[in-house]
Amino acid sequence: MKITRRTALQGTAGALALGVSGFDFDFTKAEAQAPAVKRGGNLTFAISAEAPHYDPHASDTYATLHLAAPFYSTLLRYNLSKFPGVEGDIAQSWQVAPDQLSYTFKLHPNVKFADGSTLTSADVKATYDRLRNPPEGVVSTRRATFADIGAIETPDANTIVFKMKAANSSMLDHFASPWNTIYSAKDLAENPANPRTKINGTGPFTFVEHVKGSHVSGKKNENYFKKGLPYLDGFKGIFTLQAAAMLNALQGGQVLAEFRGVSPAERDRMVAAMGDKLRVEESSWTLNLIVAFNVEKKPFDDVRVRKALLMAIDRWGGSQGLSRISTLRSVGGAVRPGSPLATPESELVKLPGFSKDIKKSREEAKKLLKEAGQENLKFTLWNRNLAMPYTPAGIFLVDQWRQIGVTVENKQSDTAPYLAALRSGNYEVAVDFSNLFNDDPTLALTKFLSHEKNPLNLSRANDAEIDKLYDMQLRERDVEKRKAHIRALEKRLFEQAYQQPLFWWHRIVLTHKTVMGWKMSPSHNLGAQLEGVWLNT
Repeated sequence: MKITRRTALQGTAGALALGVSGFDFDFTKAEAQAPAVKRGGNLTFAISAEAPHYDPHASDTYATLHLAAPFYSTLLRYNLSKFPGVEGDIAQSWQVAPDQLSYTFKLHPNVKFADGSTLTSADVKATYDRLRNPPEGVVSTRRATFADIGAIETPDANTIVFKMKAANSSMLDHFASPWNTIYSAKDLAENPANPRTKINGTGPFTFVEHVKGSHVSGKKNENYFKKGLPYLDGFKGIFTLQAAAMLNALQGGQVLAEFRGVSPAERDRMVAAMGDKLRVEESSWTLNLIVAFNVEKKPFDDVRVRKALLMAIDRWGGSQGLSRISTLRSVGGAVRPGSPLATPESELVKLPGFSKDIKKSREEAKKLLKEAGQENLKFTLWNRNLAMPYTPAGIFLVDQWRQIGVTVENKQSDTAPYLAALRSGNYEVAVDFSNLFNDDPTLALTKFLSHEKNPLNLSRANDAEIDKLYDMQLRERDVEKRKAHIRALEKRLFEQAYQQPLFWWHRIVLTHKTVMGWKMSPSHNLGAQLEGVWLNT
């Protein structure tokens, strides 16, 4: 992973700096040179979308985590100074059996929920039972992730043991997921759907209020089990759904950070306006936009139609233009380009939708539409109303499909109705997303499991061959053999054209220099607990 940090300069030097790439940043050295921590104060930051509910188990939008994560703990988490290294959160220590069929965690003692009750292994068990086998009426978008867990044992209040049905080389990464927030067993017994509307966690902050359309706020958890943390007295996340409003608030100091990411143009504007008051950090991003076809809707039940629409997209040419105006940048397959198990470009260009000969691809696309009787195809593209990067992605796709005679309406809506339409199957074609937090192939490929196994597969396709290849790569310990299984799965997915990555993102985060202790990573899903953040004012 490469993370760059750049400090904006005033005047002419600042203008010149806009075109200079960042440098490798030594976090260890920087932390050693950091000023002494100051306690107190309230952090105000921007959240550029409003969460549809409070339950990370049932969500895949960062808006839920940026609202809820400060109030919760997880079993493990990522050490962002040593990413992708894993460290304990409520787990004090853990052991993995040599055959990977048993995971034993020792929990921190005397961890308190916000309601004053003490966390025990029973709460962790209830949480993971809900994740792997959600009761009726409860959604767990991580259900497939934990399908290999056979039983969960609680030999004592501070020990929990996960017994596996099969070895899974990705399990520690799954246990470190920021989405697996720990809930109270009592709350879940009272109502399994409680976390959608009620917050009761063991995190560094306790819930104060959520005013829809305005903000969410929290205050320091005086009973937090990590002594000396958090540093802040509290925080307020301001919902700024319009990019211009967010940038104005950042420039004016009404908010001190936006932890998701901005476009290159927005970065340049803020560098010019704020000079040395601004910190700029950049990284590649474990996030991509996806073109998804609802295979239950005609004519998208026809593979010829789906494949034609993918073949009409000039990814290689589009990435050059879009990377200058948006967070969209890299062309890649199902695994983040440049990561160890990603498909190299030399192989990627052989797959449908990735050819560099766009003229030839579009001619073939037109032939496929004619064969399917869809030369005059018209449809609505469902899209999210986030200006960055959903709007430019939608405009780009409409233009690409226009060039093969297809007429498309780019319909954008707020996060909640957008997600509701996609989850219910009430759409034809959509700009979907794969919101990852590491480069583990299992995490990336889970999105493409059959819909009956994973509701996050919004194409609603069920494909036994993909499920088989997914399982083969999951069990395989030989790296080269695992690569072969991943390539075979990707080939099957793209030839059937159920869904396909459009572009991978590039992350640019802007913060006032007074914001200290927050750590950049390639995922905007990480670092949202805010326990180590402080204000140097």
